[in-house]
Amino acid sequence: MSTTTTVTDTTPAAPAPPGQPDIAYAPDYQKWQARAARRLGSEALPKTAPEGFPSRLSGDLVWEGEKLAETYNWTYVLNEDQLVEIDRAVQHFKSLNLSLGHLSPETFPLPALHAQLRRLSRELHTGHGFFVLRGLRVDDYAREENAAIYAGVSSHTAAQRGRQDHKFDGRPADVVLTHIKDLQVDQIAAGGSAIGSPAYTTDKQVFHTDSGDIVSLFALETAAAGGASKLASTWRVYNETARTRPDLIHVLWQNWDYEVFEKADKQWTERPLMFYSEATDSRPERIALQYARRTSSGSGLCHAAPTSRLSARRRPRRWTPCTSSGASFVLNTDFQKGDMQYVNNLAVFHARDGFTDSPEKKRHLLRLWLRDPENAWETPEALRPRWTQLYDDITPGSQVFPLEPYIRSASNKSR
Repeated sequence: MSTTTTVTDTTPAAPAPPGQPDIAYAPDYQKWQARAARRLGSEALPKTAPEGFPSRLSGDLVWEGEKLAETYNWTYVLNEDQLVEIDRAVQHFKSLNLSLGHLSPETFPLPALHAQLRRLSRELHTGHGFFVLRGLRVDDYAREENAAIYAGVSSHTAAQRGRQDHKFDGRPADVVLTHIKDLQVDQIAAGGSAIGSPAYTTDKQVFHTDSGDIVSLFALETAAAGGASKLASTWRVYNETARTRPDLIHVLWQNWDYEVFEKADKQWTERPLMFYSEATDSRPERIALQYARRTSSGSGLCHAAPTSRLSARRRPRRWTPCTSSGASFVLNTDFQKGDMQYVNNLAVFHARDGFTDSPEKKRHLLRLWLRDPENAWETPEALRPRWTQLYDDITPGSQVFPLEPYIRSASNKSR
């Protein structure tokens, strides 16, 4: 079983710009309580959710981590026949002499496993919103073969791979595979540090969503201690917020200023954090969330921008999902070496504990941002520009799969 060992953060908190609230990347529950008490005592706040929003969501996407194992087995363990089938698919793809960007259900055939992977895609979109594939023997394969297995298997669950970086090795590129690994020692050895995200440190990551429909992680190795992967249902958090603080749903539904940690003409974008879709004849009503604390608090060397817009409008009301009062919501997924975890990025938060590496065990994950055109949720209008950046105009020949870790542009202060 993975451990929930507490590991002290190694990265100093990004300082708040002058005149902005003292809200760091790592939530401080006592400060949050004090801010909430001040607001509740000084403002006339709405007593119900916005008109048209549900007072309560229901369905498989509403779950509590403390109880979920009683009703849902989220781990699909590959059997020996399926592992043989995956190995044959690797050898078949290698025989084609194609680049990794050409990995697809056609070039990485899994005739027997395919139906199960399609079923699991439906579980992502209409079921509990996540699952884990277990049993892959990563030590039997070279790095490039493991990348091929990851992308090949994933293509049967969600065929589209998203762009995680627009630059690689100093040149424009459609980077579709990235690494999550502690790179602090490498940065110090190089004479400095460019790290602006806890993804490249041993620090904990607080609850958040990534970009896109599906976020997936493949564990090439786990940590010596700590590093537990944590999930929480955003629908369960919504129900609790609607019950106890419906005024916050109004806040989340308004436009927020979202920091852009890359060179751009505009250093923020404006959009809500929460989106509601009414039920239709073909789908139920849905709440979607896209939330990342780092874009308002900063992290490491990526400091929040000192703009009056960010100071005056949104940071004072910074929302903190899954605080200590919601510990029962949280699920530890017992992430093991060789696991592939898939998460509906619109309906499930993810986080991780801090961790400690050793010379023999260094935590190393690969990540894909995916989309399944057949089962995908309708993209909210305000998110479509971002989804265009992620998924449009990517060809098999343009895709880049870095085989060694590097700090992607949005987390790299020097880029």
